Amino acid sequence: MAESKTPLLDELEKGPWPSFVADIKMAAKRKATTMDLLNVLELSYKEKIVHWKHGGIVGVMGYGGGVVGRYVDQPDKFPGVENFHTIRVNQPAGWYYSSKALRTLCDIWDKHGSGMTNFHGSTGDIILLGTNTDSLQPCFDDLSEAGFDLGGSGSALRTPSTCAGSSARASAPRRAGWDKRRGVGRCSPRSASMGSTRVA
Repeated sequence: MAESKTPLLDELEKGPWPSFVADIKMAAKRKATTMDLLNVLELSYKEKIVHWKHGGIVGVMGYGGGVVGRYVDQPDKFPGVENFHTIRVNQPAGWYYSSKALRTLCDIWDKHGSGMTNFHGSTGDIILLGTNTDSLQPCFDDLSEAGFDLGGSGSALRTPSTCAGSSARASAPRRAGWDKRRGVGRCSPRSASMGSTRVA
């Protein structure tokens, strides 16, 4: 058996709990650049320092937020993650999705990014982990066409979360503002304290 190139990360796959390492390894089978993510993470564990630089001006036309710039500090060693930006996507109100909407979102992300996601990040946004600078605008264009909008980041307005409306009641079929055409939930103005930006 070949010796593992990520022995420290392999330790995180042991035990009864789900492992983010196993998830990244699964993604690396589909996207070769994601293997560099594992390798830079292994180096960070070995050297006990972070090899990521955050920040910088990166984004899409007309927006001051929604993209978190991430760059590896050793691009010659890890070219697949030379820039590995995160895109924050505004969630629909009440976090209701149809399977079609989720499939569409994941298809767009598989096309433009690593395929790795986080539902939902600390900001409440859908987190799309890892894409290069050249893919940001095409990804945003496809997300917009599908009815999704970017979430908040940087000095921009953070993503407002709206209420779950009547979906919080026992009468689930009466969900507030359910948009059958797009497959996402939306609160009506009467039940939302703050509307979200263009989710429907």
